[in-house]
Amino acid sequence: MSFLYVLPNLISLARIGIVPVVIWALLDGSGDLALWLFLLAGLSDAVDGYLARRFNARTEFGGYIDPIADKALLMSVYVTLGYLGSLPNWLVILVVFRDMLIVGGVILLQTMGYKVAMAPLLISKVNTAAQVGLVLVVLGGKALAQPDYPWIAGWPVEAMTVLVACTTLFSGAAYVWIWGSRAMVGERQ
Repeated sequence: MSFLYVLPNLISLARIGIVPVVIWALLDGSGDLALWLFLLAGLSDAVDGYLARRFNARTEFGGYIDPIADKALLMSVYVTLGYLGSLPNWLVILVVFRDMLIVGGVILLQTMGYKVAMAPLLISKVNTAAQVGLVLVVLGGKALAQPDYPWIAGWPVEAMTVLVACTTLFSGAAYVWIWGSRAMVGERQ
């Protein structure tokens, strides 16, 4: 087994390792460091995906660990930004609840003997992009915390908050509908 075959999974594991450092930076008031680490994590997500495709290094483990790394980062950052008052608590609860609902649904369906494909829906990809965009706007505001940039705390955050809320609701509902329908009629993949 070549190093390139396991490299994408190692990058995903490293992304999980960055999570506590990003949270520490946020709690410590180091918005610029948190922003750079979040960007590094995002870049690592793109790199591990590219390497897995390019070198045909897709693995079942990678299919699980990559989304776990993404969710660990996003949920941790959302909870921390909510705690700091940078995001509304209702949005944090909505985002975390949706992810817990999806994870719980996967566990339940697999326990019931269903094979759940780890392939995100289009609305889920849009939701993830919106969630990341909101974090970047908020972290950008923290990194640039200067009176010259008041627009960062205003309408961009409000508009992105509405977008994240809507896509989170639609995405969660889509998973519940699709997986629930399959389970109710006994359709196994």
